[in-house]
Amino acid sequence: MSKTEERQFRVALVGTDSLRAKEIKSLLSRGQFPIKSIEFYDPGVEEEYSKLTDFGDEPKVIHHPDPYLMEGLDLVFLAADRETNRRFGMLSREKGYRAIDLEESFADSPEVPVVVAGVNDSLLGREEVRLVANPHPVTIFLSHVFSAIQTSYQIGRALAMVLQPVSAYENEGIEELAEQSYALLSSSSLSRKVFSEQIAFNLLPGVEKAGSDGFSAKEKQIIQELKRVLTPGYALSLSLVQAPVFHVYSIMVYVELTRDAGLSELERVFKKKAIFKLFPADSTEQISNLKVAGEEKIFIGHLKKDQSLPGSFWLWVAADNLTIGSALNALEIARRMLGLA
Repeated sequence: MSKTEERQFRVALVGTDSLRAKEIKSLLSRGQFPIKSIEFYDPGVEEEYSKLTDFGDEPKVIHHPDPYLMEGLDLVFLAADRETNRRFGMLSREKGYRAIDLEESFADSPEVPVVVAGVNDSLLGREEVRLVANPHPVTIFLSHVFSAIQTSYQIGRALAMVLQPVSAYENEGIEELAEQSYALLSSSSLSRKVFSEQIAFNLLPGVEKAGSDGFSAKEKQIIQELKRVLTPGYALSLSLVQAPVFHVYSIMVYVELTRDAGLSELERVFKKKAIFKLFPADSTEQISNLKVAGEEKIFIGHLKKDQSLPGSFWLWVAADNLTIGSALNALEIARRMLGLA
């Protein structure tokens, strides 16, 4: 066994209740990262022993996060509220640990690298990189898609229509969709807390407040993250639509290549990458949220060659926002930051 394989790390998770926190905890508990010890912290905990969790087969106490408790840690996953994440993220250099923000708390901080593992992770080899932002799930999915295409072709323009699941709004979004669905089927009154309009059996083209140009802050965030990860020399835009589904982002992508290509040629681009599960044009299977939920790959399929313009294609992209869209990317970032990959 090599020295690298023998290394184990002291890890902490700050914030334990979010969906992303639970997913990274699940991956860590399955032995997908060499852990010497792990501690759990939550800003909502004020008294010792007031909140418990488990890791593997052992009970663990969740403590209130304090800077002195961060001493001696190697790696900290930040999955709490924005204020807490930013506080303990900025402490990473002083306390000597590496930190990965899971909740997009540093989306507006250009000094904090936004990293998609396998696309722009070469910068993680620099010693001075102590804090990294795990980007929005859509940024992760589209970065892989566009990066794969660019290994063989030059993109002239790319557009995406994103169908967003209610889990983007945590358990509150999931509960509201479930409650509204039950209420409609039982002719009961609807409650609205997360979404201003009915979400059950409905589509909402605008959920968050739009700016003067009509785009929401979240749409602008994803576009900016994509530009930081890919540094594209082509036009790139997207729009979010809120869908009545619990998990999985589904994305209709349109790309224009600078030279023409055949459908089978574009399919070969995705066959080369292990991160994709390709459904070829002649496949009788449909890509559906049911197939994709909980999976660890980006599903690609239903490719169409648009005859109106040479080199233009439509493709369907679907991926789980908690696995490949968050935890797996964060875990791969951690491996690279600590020299395990």
